[in-house]
Amino acid sequence: PGGPLRESRANSRGLMTPLPSNSSILVTGAAGFLGSHLSESLVHAGHRVVGLDSFDNFYDRAIKEQNLSQLRAASTFSLVEGDIRDGATLDSLPSDVSLVVHLAAKAGVRPSIEDPQLYSSVNVDGTWRLLDWTRQRGIPHFVFASSSSVYGNCDVAPFREDLVVDRPISPYAATKLAGELACHTYHHLHDLSVLALRFFTIYGPRQRPDLAIHKFARLMRAGQSIPMFGDGSTERDYTYIDDILQGILASIDLLRRSEPLFEIVNLGESRTVSLHEMIQVLGEEMGVEPAVDQKPMQPGDVERTYADVSKARALLAYEPSVEFRDGVRMFLEWFDDPERSG
Repeated sequence: PGGPLRESRANSRGLMTPLPSNSSILVTGAAGFLGSHLSESLVHAGHRVVGLDSFDNFYDRAIKEQNLSQLRAASTFSLVEGDIRDGATLDSLPSDVSLVVHLAAKAGVRPSIEDPQLYSSVNVDGTWRLLDWTRQRGIPHFVFASSSSVYGNCDVAPFREDLVVDRPISPYAATKLAGELACHTYHHLHDLSVLALRFFTIYGPRQRPDLAIHKFARLMRAGQSIPMFGDGSTERDYTYIDDILQGILASIDLLRRSEPLFEIVNLGESRTVSLHEMIQVLGEEMGVEPAVDQKPMQPGDVERTYADVSKARALLAYEPSVEFRDGVRMFLEWFDDPERSG
């Protein structure tokens, strides 16, 4: 901790147009997996960043503090601890914010089934609250973190942004779809310029401990069996963190160069990996023979995610490039030494 901030490959491509020196970017969920990486990338690129995080107890606060360990030493990063639903917290944010990247959310498909009201409160009501604060402050640009889960069990693959998505199969997915609709409403009524980014199964250093690659690696290292829900044929479009960062940074750049717009854009690797293959690759790279405990499919889990990224390529010059096995190796380098910059 305290070493140089991590530079993503996205930064090295020079995608960011400098913001005015008297303005900053607000990143909600800044202490999380994606939020901490994005904040580091923005700070490294020369931007002032205000992070907002509630340190929700979904997982151990110490993990999020570790995510922030290098950012806290940066003079161009400040952190506000608070909830996006709290008006006083939002009112306390600096007056120089000129762009919002809204990543904060209650995460997880399966937990959302247990407490849909809480997920609605944070992910839907919280997004409305933040959008209205953005309107009141006259902030013109907004990036919204949506999810591939909005596609549900879509039978047309790869998934395109123009597909009708009116059949979500989990409360979490429904809240993300509602967030997209809220963003469009504010674009229509108030000329807010919005990019809603549908993320596809992000993985890499600092991945949340409840997510499959991280959870399975932890269990394998401890010599324990891993739960495999279903027969292993479900597929995910695993997307390495640096490729996602490339898309977000390009989205910020596009918003700042364009007239008011509203676009929904997939950010994925545009390749699928089955659950069985994921377990196999992870075991091979760890030098472990996985012990699999097969369980029934879980409610709310989709059968496949698969991104069509042609729109991202056209709008954002997005070019995902990390092969799954290479991404797993980079994750494991961090997993075996979590204090490295990641």
